[in-house]
Amino acid sequence: MKGTEVLADAFGRIQGVVHEAVEGLNAGQLDARIDPGANSITWLVWHLTRIQDDHVADAAGWDQVWQAGGWEERFALPLPADSTGYGHTARQAGSVRVESGELLLGYFDAVHEQTERFLRGLHAADLDRVVDERWDPPVTLGVRLISVIGDDLQHAGQAAFVRGVLTRGR
Repeated sequence: MKGTEVLADAFGRIQGVVHEAVEGLNAGQLDARIDPGANSITWLVWHLTRIQDDHVADAAGWDQVWQAGGWEERFALPLPADSTGYGHTARQAGSVRVESGELLLGYFDAVHEQTERFLRGLHAADLDRVVDERWDPPVTLGVRLISVIGDDLQHAGQAAFVRGVLTRGR
């Protein structure tokens, strides 16, 4: 199996966990916070999607799906257009709300599709390309993609946990 195929498999697994966490829940459940400082399923999935969108688009030299696909307008969040959720306060996280799971999954799936398209065009040597020189050592594309996968899986797992808390006993 090629390295790019391994990465595609990992991103596909994220998609499965995200869908399992979101599907079948109403907006109230998605937006619910198990305490005032906790993140909702909506915020967790939106954030992991924004990070993936931001990082993959940057590495590919493409526009982010958030703006190019009109998702920024559809979500209509009271946040700056370039917000990804990184460094959000509890209040900012609580402002990320959706009308439906379809909106959340629509954006996620659009970003996932762009990520798959990017991965299909990569060769093994591309993974060694430096994409961020602000770090020591500089970050390669392979390291950046693994970082996104790690972050996404953590947040997808957190969303699955919140779903379990909200739906247990039903």
